[in-house]
Amino acid sequence: MKAKNDAGSATGMNPVRRALLMATGAVATIPVLSACSNASSALAAPKVAEPRVEAQLAFTASEAVNAIANGSMSAETYISTLLARAEKLASLNSLIFLNKEGALAAARQIDSARRAGNKLGALAGLPIVVKDNIDAVGMATTGGTTALKNLKPASNAPTLQKLIDAGAIVLGKANMHELALGATSTNLTPFAGIVKNPYDTKRTPGGSSGGTGAAIGARISPAGLGSDTGASVRVPAAFNGIAGLRPSVGNGGAERRYSTSGVLPLSHTLDTVGPMARTVADVALLNAVMTDSAVPAAVPLAGLRFGVPAILWQDLDNDVAAVMQQALAKLAAAGVVLVDIDMPGIVDLGAKSSLPIALHEPRTDMVAYLKDHGASGITLENIAAQIASPDVKAAFQSIVLDDQAANYAKAINEYRPQLQQIFASYFKDNNIDAILFPTAPVPPPVIDPVNGSSTTSINGGPPVNTFATIIRNMVPDSVAGIPSLSLPAGMTPGGLPVGLEIDGPLDSDKRLLGIGMAMEKLFGTLPAPSI
Repeated sequence: MKAKNDAGSATGMNPVRRALLMATGAVATIPVLSACSNASSALAAPKVAEPRVEAQLAFTASEAVNAIANGSMSAETYISTLLARAEKLASLNSLIFLNKEGALAAARQIDSARRAGNKLGALAGLPIVVKDNIDAVGMATTGGTTALKNLKPASNAPTLQKLIDAGAIVLGKANMHELALGATSTNLTPFAGIVKNPYDTKRTPGGSSGGTGAAIGARISPAGLGSDTGASVRVPAAFNGIAGLRPSVGNGGAERRYSTSGVLPLSHTLDTVGPMARTVADVALLNAVMTDSAVPAAVPLAGLRFGVPAILWQDLDNDVAAVMQQALAKLAAAGVVLVDIDMPGIVDLGAKSSLPIALHEPRTDMVAYLKDHGASGITLENIAAQIASPDVKAAFQSIVLDDQAANYAKAINEYRPQLQQIFASYFKDNNIDAILFPTAPVPPPVIDPVNGSSTTSINGGPPVNTFATIIRNMVPDSVAGIPSLSLPAGMTPGGLPVGLEIDGPLDSDKRLLGIGMAMEKLFGTLPAPSI
């Protein structure tokens, strides 16, 4: 599908500018119409609903929060608009559950608090979608699989609770690759369905947080939560033209930025929640709330040193390579120093360590989660028997049989520390601020509706494994536990988003976001999909 800008309206005014003026109170004479039928205050106003809806859809998370805070848009109006958008675009299968009544009730509470003059939270009225492996009260945590479709948590995951405490509203639970064991979100479970890319519905939105990525890319929600074990936040960010952060995880998962309590796990070593949003600035806002820290400022690009290791630039799709070369040229013109020093061995070490960790640790981690949720009667064998997606069934069978047990000790005690040392030395010895590379070496592949994930081709070459190809560049940093940020670099001639990733040293999350914010200003944001 071709893309269009978030601009243009029947009134002749750019709706983005209209929205910003409304948010600052500069257009006090233009009323904001509710998208729901209960909008009696709008009866005397001119009928200009469509431009106002498009203006709302064009809001970033920060702009929406500001508009709600100053009263130029009610939270109920905004939630109503996005709920209608979600229902209109239900064929994307981006959401498993739409929290219609709960979201509207929460929005009305925010509006009442504002009218009463109460202090609002940093995210008051912000709609978010939440990957369906993250606990949210009143909604099942299905993991996108049949065996868990009735698993109702008693409390919100702590990371989600922080956002709710700041005023965020859960719009719905986002679809995902079944049990988070894949990178395409081609979920064949009947109640979930195959998630489609809003820029081209014949293509995958990536995974495993594909529902979150597709919903944000489609302007159903400005922000949301995913989870990332090996690439699952950053692939959907790249494929849907948005930003996504995998935060520092640290020493064996013991020093992670965000709690993973209340999240259906795969691996305590690798798992992390990750914020996703239309812009890096909005990801930084969510991160600030989730870590009780200040939002960073953009870091000036001039003089920064970006490592460009050849191993992460190999075997690229031609269109991806062209977009990335344009991005490099813009960065160089902005004063970034591109350091051509390779990191031999990292892809091999990542592969040798990630698979044993990700397929061995669920045997204890997932069982413990089920026990904590009063579902100890659901066994790994029960889950395996009801898996619908062939690629996931094969991977989960390896978990049940513990095929990787013999490789686990070496992966966790030898390969992972080696990889961490390589990254630490690369940053320190070469005075590198960030490592730069294409998030994925290919654009979004065509959906495989039979196998879930099988093969793809790079530039018409021989078939290669889709899953391994998509996640190739992201596995090493995931295993090392360093922070990683994907942001849009541009679009292919066919209108598909291309993501660029930057990695920083361990614990440099805030600075990495500041660098990403500056890069976003340089590159600009992508146009909305035409759907």
